Amino acid sequence: MKAMKTLYVLALMAALAIPAHAQSKEQDRVENAGSVIKEIMDIPDDIPQNVIDKADCVVVLPSVLKAAFIVGASYGRGVMTCRSGDNMRGPWGAPTMMALEGGSFGLQLGGQATDFVLLLMSERSASSILTSKVKLGGDASAAAGPVGRNASAETDVTFRAEILTYSRARGLFAGISLTGSTLRPDNNANESLYGKKLDARDIVMKGAVPPPPSAQLLLQTLNQHSPKHT
Repeated sequence: MKAMKTLYVLALMAALAIPAHAQSKEQDRVENAGSVIKEIMDIPDDIPQNVIDKADCVVVLPSVLKAAFIVGASYGRGVMTCRSGDNMRGPWGAPTMMALEGGSFGLQLGGQATDFVLLLMSERSASSILTSKVKLGGDASAAAGPVGRNASAETDVTFRAEILTYSRARGLFAGISLTGSTLRPDNNANESLYGKKLDARDIVMKGAVPPPPSAQLLLQTLNQHSPKHT
């Protein structure tokens, strides 16, 4: 009987430990996304101010590895945060977890861990990504984003693009084409992060939950560098 009780306790502890571990993993991803966006926004030749000010949402995917795309089964994971309120004109809000899968960019990574930043420039692109898997360059127009404080979002290509994409590897920050890859909500990761089943759209569009503590640096950085949509 004592042995059975011991086994029961151990099984219960293991069951409780799995969600705690999953939550910790997603919290780390959110914190890493905050570190990435802060480092990028603090460098001289980062995302142009008039570009970030026009963005409705930002997706940050830290440390995506080329090897993950060679085998085809893995993918990059990160977070997406959008401006809150009607017409996405308020402060940056609670993040939803996202997944970036496959595509031709796998050959461009050079075997190094690469951070990706995607700017969603329209409500339509944000709404589409929050509800389904979106193919970049297919379901939503995408282009390599301009770099440099004095660069403009008004060029012919970037003006038409719904999503602007960037990469950072070996310390170099630049626009990159992610055409052919797909972006989708990761609602299993949302459940791990927030401790309950939540739809990505409800998190972003309806303010279903407050931002977790792990998102403090991410939101603080974005609200400091781009407090208002223009």
